[in-house]
Amino acid sequence: MPGKITAVYAGLLGLLLLALSVNVIRLRFRHRQGIMDGGHKDLALAIRVHGNFAEYAPLALVLIFLNEIASYPAWSIHVLGLALLAGRAAHAWGLARSDMRTPGRTAGMVLTFAVLAAGSLMALAAGLGWR
Repeated sequence: MPGKITAVYAGLLGLLLLALSVNVIRLRFRHRQGIMDGGHKDLALAIRVHGNFAEYAPLALVLIFLNEIASYPAWSIHVLGLALLAGRAAHAWGLARSDMRTPGRTAGMVLTFAVLAAGSLMALAAGLGWR
């Protein structure tokens, strides 16, 4: 069945998103802040970490899925999935520690951008019949 590999990474990334969501909720309860961040830096940062994940992971997963159903080799789909998972985890970890540049944040964005670039080029090649 096409999509089985992507399903594994979507599941793992879904769990990471859930953890980031629970962190935001925990801080909202701590600060009694139902909406926005109320000027609490830790809550603002947690909201941003969650938001950044939500901005990048969905499109990357769509690209990985499209490349999987385009019959790219399984190893290439795993490379994209692992890179995305590692990148999003590293970015969330690095950004959660500081809103400035950290090795985790930098590595996370490099990996995420690599997945977006490679996945986009692979999808273009498949869509245009160049592979």
